[in-house]
Amino acid sequence: MDRWISAFLEAQAAELGAARNTLLAYGRDLKDFAGWLGGRKRDFTDAARADVEDYIVSCEADGLSPATRARRLSAIRQLYRFAYDEGWRADNPAIQVAGPAKAKRLPKILSEAEVDALLAAARDSGRNPVERARNLCLMELLYATGMRVSELVGLPVTAARGDPRMLLVKGKGGKERMVPLSPPAREALAAWLTIRDRAEEEARKTVKAPPGKHLFPARGAAGHMTRQAFHGLLKDLAIAAGISPAKVTPHVLRHAFATHLLAGGADLRAIQTMLGHADISTTEIYTHVLDERLKALVLTHHPLARDDG
Repeated sequence: MDRWISAFLEAQAAELGAARNTLLAYGRDLKDFAGWLGGRKRDFTDAARADVEDYIVSCEADGLSPATRARRLSAIRQLYRFAYDEGWRADNPAIQVAGPAKAKRLPKILSEAEVDALLAAARDSGRNPVERARNLCLMELLYATGMRVSELVGLPVTAARGDPRMLLVKGKGGKERMVPLSPPAREALAAWLTIRDRAEEEARKTVKAPPGKHLFPARGAAGHMTRQAFHGLLKDLAIAAGISPAKVTPHVLRHAFATHLLAGGADLRAIQTMLGHADISTTEIYTHVLDERLKALVLTHHPLARDDG
């Protein structure tokens, strides 16, 4: 079964350009399924539809969320689709297995005032001018573009040269898209580039190293700021802004970007393109967020909704 998983993951990476985190998730899910089958003296070659159904039921009994169970079933289906294409199986035992119903939860968002407070905190937070300029650039870019955190920290410095009006972003599966920059984001980007290049030039006088490839360089193996480091930075900025750190994540800022754009009259298709969503239905969730906010606004402020006792 390990050979099946390895071959499947290699194909996902080579043919579909699957992201590293996606491959890791597939690997974990399929190894869990393999262990479950092994405990019942079964393997991928002889597993039947009933086995897949029993496994998904066991996942529910273990307390796994509907979203996690749906992801595991998807991984199993794709494995068997691959096995069918390779001639290892004559059927796909998972294809007719019904997945768990996923409850659609509305994404958490921040108000425009809260985002402003975070941007102000970024402008003033840091041990020195270099860190403050970097922090403000990170936050302005994230809110101006709605990028995923992995896209943000991994930006190549070449994408930011020449005072661009738009950034070329490489998203999931290597798909590229263009995202426009707001004037504040362009200003923060230009300021950071000047400081970054100067700091790099000073460092090269003592350490003979090639120029950094990333907009936000770091000393780690990746060569750029990690997602974990940015996540920690965001929590610190939330505290400085007087916002609960539990409320602020990179993805919440992505949601804020989309919801605030939609509230300002932006076209849903344009937001879909900027977010890099493959399906418009994924973007439509933000219309429901606005509906809920408008409903709350009416219930709070409309004279007829008040209970004056």
